[in-house]
Amino acid sequence: MTNVVLESLLKPLAEFYRPSFVEEIAINHAGQVWMRLHGARVPWVAYDAPTLSKQYLVDLIHTVANIYDRPFNPTHGMPVVYATLPGNHRFSAIAGPNVQYDDRDVTGGVAMNIRGGGAHDTSFENYHLKRGEKLLEVKSRKNIRPDDPYERLITAINDGSPILISGATATGKTTFLNHLLTLIDKNSRVITVEDAREIRVPQANRVHFVLSRTEQTNDFNYARLLDLVVRMTPDVIIGGEISTDNAAVMWEMLGTGHDHFYTTIHAESPDAAYAAFADRILHTQPAYNRNELISEMKSKLRVVQLSRDGALRAVTAVV
Repeated sequence: MTNVVLESLLKPLAEFYRPSFVEEIAINHAGQVWMRLHGARVPWVAYDAPTLSKQYLVDLIHTVANIYDRPFNPTHGMPVVYATLPGNHRFSAIAGPNVQYDDRDVTGGVAMNIRGGGAHDTSFENYHLKRGEKLLEVKSRKNIRPDDPYERLITAINDGSPILISGATATGKTTFLNHLLTLIDKNSRVITVEDAREIRVPQANRVHFVLSRTEQTNDFNYARLLDLVVRMTPDVIIGGEISTDNAAVMWEMLGTGHDHFYTTIHAESPDAAYAAFADRILHTQPAYNRNELISEMKSKLRVVQLSRDGALRAVTAVV
């Protein structure tokens, strides 16, 4: 009986995720579905879906939570639900104040991701693995660092290198980050992680996760956020300013294999930025070796240093 109820409720949504040519779908707000197709050169395609109202989506999450015996209480409990839907489709969803799309969602939004059931071709050849042939290099990062600082930054953006924007108070870190986002492919799927909405994302396929330091009332935290971000399959991850609360999770996000990871930190120089990031991680994860951590950061993470003198703001280092 419960499967019949769920199948009936899923009908308006199933037409988007059940076709064999669909790898996954993402919903960032009511009334629109983004589809990622198997093998498509442009990975995400948007479709209007007026039947998928916010009330429908929240009711669906409640129903899935009840059927699969998952906790779901966006305001005072767990706002996230994971499940495997009929047909082996993986379901990840969140509702409430921790998710937003735009200014209309200040009281709480909804986001959902459903991955396909595997009906497409999964042979080795589909992964370009053939006897006697060399493996493909996919998104190979050449670690090129041009002498010119401008070209060094553009190269880092183009090859997807993680970037840490460093600066003291009022040096324009967030403004700089907002401009950097205008240089990212407009078709990218962008997920931001902030304690207050400051980042302005021009890409339409986006989700903003918010973990307020002062107004958090439910059971959502940075550890749970990490799992959700990975399940939402971002092309770009944007973090708010690094703090002792989020540093360890931001570092883990950087290690998940996603290109285009950008965040900011309060520091006076690139060396101080690496050290500050490491020290904030050690505050909650003391098992790390500080010197090894900083060395690994220097090999993986580019730093753009911003400085200020009165009204003058300038990039003073790109490493």
